[in-house]
Amino acid sequence: MELNVMICGVGGQGSVRASHILAEAAINAGERARVGETFGAAMRGGKVSSHVRIGDVYGPLIRERGADIIIAQEPLEGLRIGQKYASPEGAVVLNPAPVYPVDVSTGNAEYPPVEEIEKILRGLAGKVAVVEGTKIAGEVGNPRSMNIVMLGAAYGTGLITFDRQILLDVIAAAFKPKFKEANERAFLAGEEACRKAIR
Repeated sequence: MELNVMICGVGGQGSVRASHILAEAAINAGERARVGETFGAAMRGGKVSSHVRIGDVYGPLIRERGADIIIAQEPLEGLRIGQKYASPEGAVVLNPAPVYPVDVSTGNAEYPPVEEIEKILRGLAGKVAVVEGTKIAGEVGNPRSMNIVMLGAAYGTGLITFDRQILLDVIAAAFKPKFKEANERAFLAGEEACRKAIR
């Protein structure tokens, strides 16, 4: 087994936490795992991407066009990462809720339509699932669980082959016990949404 997963978004969305959860779950499933992270501006709202490599791998970084799954927690970051790393045989799970950069907020730049981002990604990856991660997180009772929704969506692609419960156990251990049920609901809702959306 070799699986290469990119998790991208902006600071404060939990990309790094999600990458470590996925890697720990893979190790608990008996696989080798490596994590590499890159950061933009060292502040909330800066670009964040994590490379998670699972299986018979050694280096921490995914090669260009080598991502089996891209978890795009923010659309523009998903486009930026997808243009470099999306594989024609791979999958993208896209949270369509934008986080506008300062230049857009001040009127100095325009944010591309999310529909256009989705269209470009469909031309780069084998499958794309638009999963309303931010909306689903609010519906399951914990708005900050969007990263867990998107992990569930990644599992819903069918490309992560170890048992779901291994991931759920790592998620449960990573947060305070009071968040266990909400995070489990978030994960399962993301998985279901992806299975309905992927094409």
